[in-house]
Amino acid sequence: MIKKGDFVEIDFVGKLKETGEIFDLTKKNTAEKEKIANKSADYSPKIVCVGNGDVVRGLDESLIGKDAGKKYRIDIDVENGFGRKNAKLIKMVPMSAFKQENMKPFPGLQVNIDGHYGTIRTVSGGRVLVDFNHPLSGRELTYEVEVRRIVVDDTEKIKSVMKNLIRRDVDCRVTDGNAVINLEIPAEFQKMLSEGIKKLIKTIKNIEFKKEDEKKLPEKTEVTTQK
Repeated sequence: MIKKGDFVEIDFVGKLKETGEIFDLTKKNTAEKEKIANKSADYSPKIVCVGNGDVVRGLDESLIGKDAGKKYRIDIDVENGFGRKNAKLIKMVPMSAFKQENMKPFPGLQVNIDGHYGTIRTVSGGRVLVDFNHPLSGRELTYEVEVRRIVVDDTEKIKSVMKNLIRRDVDCRVTDGNAVINLEIPAEFQKMLSEGIKKLIKTIKNIEFKKEDEKKLPEKTEVTTQK
């Protein structure tokens, strides 16, 4: 039985409950069958740490108490999905702001304004109505989930944490609680990532980051998190 803090590998198809429209999935064959496959998408099972918010809250919480090797249908209400729409996040933006960026706004266009992502709802005269709510806010959801297995290998756990954080695969190795991650990043980010990983994976004692061109990883490391 799955409990909070477990790492589990899942396959899922996420749909809008009202229409059955698929908005997210991990299965390539399903995407191809439904003719929604995206060449740049990563269709593969997802490893999540239960209770860590790696997936939408309703799905995350529903995994607790489930069993590996089984399939489930999970219905999620608005509050436990992407939340209700906030009227304060629907704003009028002058047309001049788009003209400065050589953009021609139209309803449905996804835009980034001052670091905030939104969807254009209407274009009228010199004004553009932009909705900065999540595109799926206010919608009830349904997930068809297969819990493939509980992940116990620490190296696999670290790889999943890094992929969820930086959206890419990294090489790493864990020996006797000492982890070596083949990724070159600034020291301040090393500390943040190290603390986050050790909080989720209690058996990890030390973490060392190596340059990506250093192909040979040592079996053990005595270097602790950089300050």
